[in-house]
Amino acid sequence: MKDGFLKVGVASVDVEVANPIHNKEKVMEVIKKADKNGVKLLVFPELVLTAYTCNDLFLQKTLLDEAKNQLFAILEETKGQDMVIVLGLPLTVNHKLYNCAVFAQGGKILGVVPKHYLPNYSEFYEARHFAPGEEEVRKIRLGGKDVPFGMNLLFCCENMEELVIGCEICEDLWCPLPPSTHHALAGATVICNPSASDETTTKDTYRRNLVSQQSARLVCAYLYSCAGEGESTQDLVYSGHNMIAEYGSILKESRRFQNSYIETEIDLQRLEADRRRMTTFVTEGADKNYERVYFRLKEERTELSRYFERTPFIPSNKIDREKRCDEILTIQAMGLKKRLAHTHCQSAVVGISGGLDSTLAVLVTARAFDMLKIPRENLVCVTMPCFGTTDRTYSNAVTLTKKLGASLREIRINKAVEQHFSDIGHDPEIHNVTYENSQARERTQILMDIANQTNGMVIGTGDMSELALGWATYNGDHMSMYAVNCSVPKTLVRHLVRYYADTSEEQELKEVLLDILDTPVSPELLPPVDGVISQKTEDLVGPYELHDFFLYYMLRFGFHPEKIFRLTRQAFGEEYDVATCYKWLRTFCWRFFAQHFKRSCLPDGPKVGSIAVSPRGDLRMPSDASSAVWMSELDELKEKLGL
Repeated sequence: MKDGFLKVGVASVDVEVANPIHNKEKVMEVIKKADKNGVKLLVFPELVLTAYTCNDLFLQKTLLDEAKNQLFAILEETKGQDMVIVLGLPLTVNHKLYNCAVFAQGGKILGVVPKHYLPNYSEFYEARHFAPGEEEVRKIRLGGKDVPFGMNLLFCCENMEELVIGCEICEDLWCPLPPSTHHALAGATVICNPSASDETTTKDTYRRNLVSQQSARLVCAYLYSCAGEGESTQDLVYSGHNMIAEYGSILKESRRFQNSYIETEIDLQRLEADRRRMTTFVTEGADKNYERVYFRLKEERTELSRYFERTPFIPSNKIDREKRCDEILTIQAMGLKKRLAHTHCQSAVVGISGGLDSTLAVLVTARAFDMLKIPRENLVCVTMPCFGTTDRTYSNAVTLTKKLGASLREIRINKAVEQHFSDIGHDPEIHNVTYENSQARERTQILMDIANQTNGMVIGTGDMSELALGWATYNGDHMSMYAVNCSVPKTLVRHLVRYYADTSEEQELKEVLLDILDTPVSPELLPPVDGVISQKTEDLVGPYELHDFFLYYMLRFGFHPEKIFRLTRQAFGEEYDVATCYKWLRTFCWRFFAQHFKRSCLPDGPKVGSIAVSPRGDLRMPSDASSAVWMSELDELKEKLGL
């Protein structure tokens, strides 16, 4: 629980209509299973102890009394349990009958939430039997104790501050202003919905969208438990459509038309992080009419079973991925289109290396030129071979330029760099940072001057992963007049180029793009060995798929290094061992702080996703901020891991 994960469960059970004794036994079967699995919050359907479809039998005191008896029996059998259980049953309060959700833990009732919006249209006749619940919380006598009763109840975990539970019941969600909206603004991070939504054709899609959208709008987890098989089929069928959602994503969903139990972990720290970030999530004064009920959970590590994408910037579904790639290419091109039009530039200059980043920059620039109807020959691609250039990357750069219909200029910079070494007194046999950066800065100077010659602008090629790590030469490849890739992480660059290749009708263009994709990532600043690239970026700075994973969870949610490490191990399994994951996470955290000065003067460029590192947009961070707190936590983690 320390890292914000909470295991939750949702169930529908085989009820018998108007038989609380049978229903209690089925409920207990699930409770025992969930408790064994370490579930901390378990939600059952609406009126589960009687079944939802009792109709006028709800007016029979025999049924109501037996439902209450079975509630007390469940409380007796769950004494000492840690789990919070949400049970639906009818309760009489002050001579009126209410459709209620009872919250219980360890054999004690925490509180009772009544349903407010009672459907009484089409197939529904709830107002015939039930009174609408009220927001105001009052005390009722239940099981010999006074317990809080009312809609405006929040159940708060004392030793897990981010866990605050609110409740609405079935139709409450379908109304124009669901009670959960008020609950979330008052602090609820988890909404429970015991429901009995009958099944009609296509209704499942609408229901799923409701749950997903409400969890997104409220930045919360949403636990939806729906009545299923066992309900009366006299006029309707219930499918047991259970869902667990988190901030717009359906984490777990049951198959319909069979009763089931589902469980997973929700990440409460993720929700808290986004609420903290969103200035429009206004909560001031929203909790003044609420009563809080406090409880505690045993502090223990939540075992993770949920899946985490290794590439959080990239959809795993092929159709979604292709749509995303086309959209991003368009955003990049639209940003450049506006800048070219605003400056009246009819030319653009790109340093083309035969690598992934410059390839993407050229593809985007060509698309922007097409939008503006600027001839592609005005796109000047400059290849600048030097000490580390290999025949493979040189050939790919030349072929790509020709196939796109752009202009190619080849300027070998060996002599200029050697002259520079002589001017500053550097031994060219010493292959240090001076040796490497001199080449990068010479290339940038050439590009800038050609842009002046052609009345154009230099298009930056560096990607967001390089910017996050500071893996760029200050005032070298770090600088441009417009940076089209500045918010595209390296893992996504690869997919964008592949998408362009897959959708290209030009076979030779497709082939060169595929070969570029197959080429190791390298700045090519050190001499090759036997004609093969000798300097592989990922050997030096670490695998980009790891760094992009770290980047996502650090910037998007502000997670602790220890939590990011745990998620990394969960996502990548045995592909990287413990020591490797730790090594590169430490590298990432250190470089992220130490190299921020390079981002402070970042050229303009379009934001394409939820994360960007522009100092004028998403990342307003001082260049001399200390990394001490992060590094200290990593030191502690190192000791725990025994490294």
